[in-house]
Amino acid sequence: MEIKKYITENEPKMLEDLFSLIRIPSISAKPEHHDDMLACAERWAQLLLEAGADEALVMPSKGNPIVFGQKIVDPNAKTVLVYAHYDVMPAEPLELWNSKPFEPEIRDGHIWARGADDDKGQSFIQVKAFEYLVRNGLLQTNVKFIFEGEEEIGSPSLGSFCQEHKELLKADVILVSDTSMLGADLPSLTTGLRGLAYWEIEVTGPNRDLHSGHFGGAVANPINVLCQIISQVTDAEGRITVPGFYDDVEEVPQAERDMIARIPFDEEKYKKAINVKALFGEKGYSTLERNSCRPSFDVCGIWGGYTGEGSKTVLPSKAYAKVSCRLVPHQDHHKISRLFADYILDIAPDSVQVRVTPMHGGQGYVCPITLPAYQAAEKGFEKAFGKKPLAVRRGGSIPIISTFEQVLGIKTVLMGFGLESNAIHSPNENIPLDIFRKGIEAVVEFYLNYK
Repeated sequence: MEIKKYITENEPKMLEDLFSLIRIPSISAKPEHHDDMLACAERWAQLLLEAGADEALVMPSKGNPIVFGQKIVDPNAKTVLVYAHYDVMPAEPLELWNSKPFEPEIRDGHIWARGADDDKGQSFIQVKAFEYLVRNGLLQTNVKFIFEGEEEIGSPSLGSFCQEHKELLKADVILVSDTSMLGADLPSLTTGLRGLAYWEIEVTGPNRDLHSGHFGGAVANPINVLCQIISQVTDAEGRITVPGFYDDVEEVPQAERDMIARIPFDEEKYKKAINVKALFGEKGYSTLERNSCRPSFDVCGIWGGYTGEGSKTVLPSKAYAKVSCRLVPHQDHHKISRLFADYILDIAPDSVQVRVTPMHGGQGYVCPITLPAYQAAEKGFEKAFGKKPLAVRRGGSIPIISTFEQVLGIKTVLMGFGLESNAIHSPNENIPLDIFRKGIEAVVEFYLNYK
């Protein structure tokens, strides 16, 4: 049966099954949803078996359970490992939703619900494509599935799970649908992700809050000092000043820079959408290069002193900031974390005490466009969307992707179908039904071309 016809005939049941997953509020960030995590994992295992998997297990990890399933058609054939996550972000603020976040609705050709895209909707695309191939005798590769329940909190348990189950997870390539496209009419494949390093800086001055009239001008103010320290992390041209920071930075080949330059991008529209008069970034690079394949530094939060209503003339004892760097492939986040901490302590004046606490981090990732699995994905998009997808790097981070490469020694193809308008992590998350259908068709074509 042709794939479009299969989708049309089976769509009511497909949506019924997807909605059964969405209705489980599998919010990994909230301990009170512990039972929901297990319920969602068990439901996924059941759906994998119904789709044609030989086995589907709910396996323990150090945190939330992990779902593993597989279909072995030929021990000598290539094996695809499909990764996804079944946990979702909290739905708050609830008052901004136009419908209940865990009661999926179809309106205006979209599915509206938390997880409709990230990642229940996208992972469901993978499973329904697999189901079609199995039922029509078209599957020529072995397929394994690993679905985790902690991606939205940094995948703290998955690395050790992979270490312990290397043989079980052995495959030729990993396939992931958890990224986005440039647009509904502008299909794209993500070929690169930035890494991440994150710290909290604590600056301590006097042993208590002081009267700013009695002590101001004689004692260093921790907030003032913190601002001075942060201002020294980047220069006037947008470059990060930490010694050794750029030692391992991969220079993007000119051919790829030319490809980035061909991506349709309206800078005026971009500025208008976020209501800024001008853009700023590292000198010598375009906006799309700066936010995808160059490193960056940002202050994510800063606080201290009195911030309540009215005024209070206080010289605070402490000041804090949470800061992060987006990293590019080959920059090791452990090394960058040490270099950054050393630099901050080096430039801190003796008038205060400074502590830098690493929070978390992850490596960047690049998928070669010459990879056979990437080229199969490219053909999948071309068949479903009618045009060859652009290869793009993304500024975000999925640390587990680099972990897969380090632990399992496998490259990952990021075959995502999200759109900016899908509002993942925000109220009114959604996925267009048209993209959902095309996604299934694209993944089917991937398997037909990856042999």
